[in-house]
Formats: sequence, structure tokens, C-alpha cells
Amino acid sequence: MPGIAISVEEKAYALLKEDAEKILQLIKVQIDNLTMPQCPLYEEVLDTQMYGLSREIDLAVRLNLVSEEQGKALLDNLERQLNILHEASQKSVKG
Repeated sequence: MPGIAISVEEKAYALLKEDAEKILQLIKVQIDNLTMPQCPLYEEVLDTQMYGLSREIDLAVRLNLVSEEQGKALLDNLERQLNILHEASQKSVKG
């Protein structure tokens, strides 16, 4: 099976990025279908997911699979996207 060899570091980063995307999709679904951003359940899910991702990133950094800068950039990017999503949901609620 011919393919491109991927380093362990690249695979670790790709998995972390995938997990960040899953969190974003989960929150999109929650905003679109289930709860408002002011809801404690929404906040609890978001906090739990973000904490879990930050722990994954910390472990990957400690194992030298990703750099601190890469990990911070992943979290910063996800937070930025979540803020955009939150602001958009607030605008739609206010009409």
C-alpha cells in the first residue's frame, strides 16, 4: 500500500487538530439545536471539552510530539472560532 510516510509528530498534531475540530462541531450543533450560549449546560460542555483538549496538548508537548507554540496556536485558533460562533449566535438571538 503506497503512501506518504507521516512522522509521529505530524500524526499527533493532526489528531489534536481533529479533536479541536470535533469540539467546534459539537458546540455548533449545541448552539444550532439544543441550548443557548448562556445555558449552564453549554458552558459546562465547552469547559469540559476545552479542558480535555488542553490536557491532550500538554501531554503531546511533554512527549515532544508538538511544540508549545503549536499547542498554543491550536487552542487560540479554537477559542477564536468559538468566539465568532458565540457572537453570531448572540446576533441571531437579538434579531
